[in-house]
Amino acid sequence: MIVLNNITKIYNQKTVVRDFSLKVNRGEICVIVGPSGCGKTTLLRSFNRLHDDSPNVSVSGSVFIDDEDIYGRGIEVTRIRKKMGLLAQRPTVLPMSIYDNVAYGPRIYGIRKRRQVYEIVKHQLVSVGLWNEVKYRLKTPAVSLSIGQQQRLCLARGLAVEPQIILGDEATSALDPISTTKIEELFVQLKSDYSIVLVTHTLRQAKRIADYIAFMYLGELIEFGPVGEFFSNPKQKLTKDYLDGSFS
Repeated sequence: MIVLNNITKIYNQKTVVRDFSLKVNRGEICVIVGPSGCGKTTLLRSFNRLHDDSPNVSVSGSVFIDDEDIYGRGIEVTRIRKKMGLLAQRPTVLPMSIYDNVAYGPRIYGIRKRRQVYEIVKHQLVSVGLWNEVKYRLKTPAVSLSIGQQQRLCLARGLAVEPQIILGDEATSALDPISTTKIEELFVQLKSDYSIVLVTHTLRQAKRIADYIAFMYLGELIEFGPVGEFFSNPKQKLTKDYLDGSFS
């Protein structure tokens, strides 16, 4: 379970996320939507503390993963990030083979036995539907794959360290329609084992795969609810205007 309590993020003295609270349960896909520049990506970075290295960012509030506040004192950020797999807008494969991209994480965390590493690599490539496409060329560079295949490889790489949460930041925005469909299907298949939080600018995608939708505007949570209710019976006028296409 992920619980955000009153998260506020200030970047260069500008409030980008304001007093944001949200809960995501295991087995659910929560999709965050809103117009460009509303703070979606900045909010998502609160989950894995990717802003920590920036001296111009301050954060208040709390983010609980299960019962642990990841902004609490003495928290080891590396351990927190291990709990989360992240898919960015464009796939970022490592400059190594297909096999080594997936094996990289388990090796970093101490798994050395070749057979064990192989089984992890195979299992995750199967889980993202990539095994049959690459099993005879595991030692070829990952950059030789198509963009859609690279994105699935990045997902396999993230899953190989056994995270609890999957984060996606416009994870299909650079993909063709067929690859987009594959990634969406994977999210739906994987949600039974993970909490999944996705940022998207595509309302059609949100409607296809979300269990719950959070609508952001100017850094604030305007509306949150089940996907069917969100689209058929929005409570806030601002939400209705957004769904009607009054702004984007």
